[in-house]
Amino acid sequence: MIDKIMQVFRVKELRNKILFILGLLVVFRLAANIPLPGVDTAQLRSFFDANQLFGLLNMFSGGGLSNISIVLLGVGPYITASIIMQLLTMIVPRLEQLYKEEGEAGRQKFNMWTRWITVPLAAMQTFAMISLLRSQQVLGELSSFDMFAIVVVATAGTVFLMWLGELITEKGIGNGVSLIIFAGIVASLPSAFSRLAATFNSADFFSYLLFTVIGLATIAGVVLVNEGQRNIPISYAKRIRGNKTLGGTSTHLPLRVNQAGVIPIIFAISIMLFPGVIASFFVNSQYQVLANSAQFVSQLFQNQIFYGVAYFVMVVLFTYFYTAVVFDPYKISDNLQKQGGYIPGIRPGESTALYLNKIINRITLSGSLFLGLIAVLPLVVQGITNIATMTIGGTSILIAVSVVIEMIKQIESQMVMRDYEGF
Repeated sequence: MIDKIMQVFRVKELRNKILFILGLLVVFRLAANIPLPGVDTAQLRSFFDANQLFGLLNMFSGGGLSNISIVLLGVGPYITASIIMQLLTMIVPRLEQLYKEEGEAGRQKFNMWTRWITVPLAAMQTFAMISLLRSQQVLGELSSFDMFAIVVVATAGTVFLMWLGELITEKGIGNGVSLIIFAGIVASLPSAFSRLAATFNSADFFSYLLFTVIGLATIAGVVLVNEGQRNIPISYAKRIRGNKTLGGTSTHLPLRVNQAGVIPIIFAISIMLFPGVIASFFVNSQYQVLANSAQFVSQLFQNQIFYGVAYFVMVVLFTYFYTAVVFDPYKISDNLQKQGGYIPGIRPGESTALYLNKIINRITLSGSLFLGLIAVLPLVVQGITNIATMTIGGTSILIAVSVVIEMIKQIESQMVMRDYEGF
C-alpha cells in the first residue's frame, strides 16, 4: 500500500490533482466553522443529540448544520435537486432524451437545470430550518432583515459548495459532492472520539469492545456488499462479413448487489423528516384539535421503535423504487438483441427482459435489507451496548467506505492509463 501511495505522488499531474482537492476540502471545512450570529451552542448541541433525523441531516450537510454555519445546509439542496431531476426523467420523456441520448451537451444542459433548481430549494430549506431552530430556542429573536440576510448567506453557501464539488469532480478523482460529505464525516471523528474518551466507564468495557467489533464488521459488510455483483453470462453470435468473422465471443453482464447506492437512505430521511417538521410548526396552534394532532405526530416520530421500523421499511421500498429507475431490463434486452448478444438458454427479447427482471429483484432484496439494517444500525447498537454517544453511524460508514473505494478505483485507472502511455 505504501509503495502504491509513493507511486501516486511520483506522478506530478496526479499529485497536483490530489493536493488541489485537499485544498478545496480545507476551504470547505473553514466555511463550515464560520457560525451565524445569535446561536445558543449548548441548546443546539442538546437538540442534535436528542434528534436522530437532524443528526443524519447534519451528516449530509458535511457538519455545517451542527455549527449553524454559513454553509449550514451543505450540499443537501443540490442532492435534493438531483433527485427531483432524476425522478422527472421518468415522467417527462424530453428530459430522459436530453440526459441519455443527446450526449455531453445534453448532460450539461441537464446539470444546468439542476443547479437552477438548487437555488430556490436552498432558500426554502434555509427559511424552514431557521424557523424550526427558533421554535426550539436554539436561535434568538430575529428581525425580518436578519432572516433575509441569513437566507441569502446560507443559499450562497450552498451554491459555493456546489461549485467546489464540481471543481473536485472535474479532476477525475471521486465525486465532488460525495467527497464534501465524506470530509464532514471524517472531521466529526476527533470530537466524537474525545466525547467517548471523556465519558468512558471501565464498567462498560465489554460494551465498548462490542461496539468496536460491530463497527469493524459493518465496514467489512459494506465493502463486501458494495463490491458484490452477479455476473450474467452473455454470448455473441458469429457474423461473417466478407472475409472477416465478427462476434463469437463470450462476456458477462455485471449486476451489482447494491444498485441504488446511498440514495434510498436520502429518500427515506426526506420522507421521515417531513411529518415531524410540519408538526413542530403547529404544536402551539390556537386550535386545540390541530395542536393535539401535531403533538401526537411529533411524539410518534420521536418514538425510537416506531422511527426504526418506519425508517427500515422506507429504505427497503425506496431501494426497489430507485433500482427500477436506474435499471431497465427491457432496454438492456433490446440493446443486447441489436448487438447480436444473448443469454445462453434464454430466448432474446421479452424472455431475456423477464429473466433479468427476476434476477435483479432477487438481488435487490438482499441489497435493500442490507441498506435498511445500515440505516437503523445506530439505534440497534445503542440498544445493545447502551452507549448513548454514537461515534459513527451505519450510513456514515456506508458513505465513507463507498467514497474511498471509488477514489481508489479512479486513481488506479489513472495510474494504469499512464502505464499504457509509458509502454
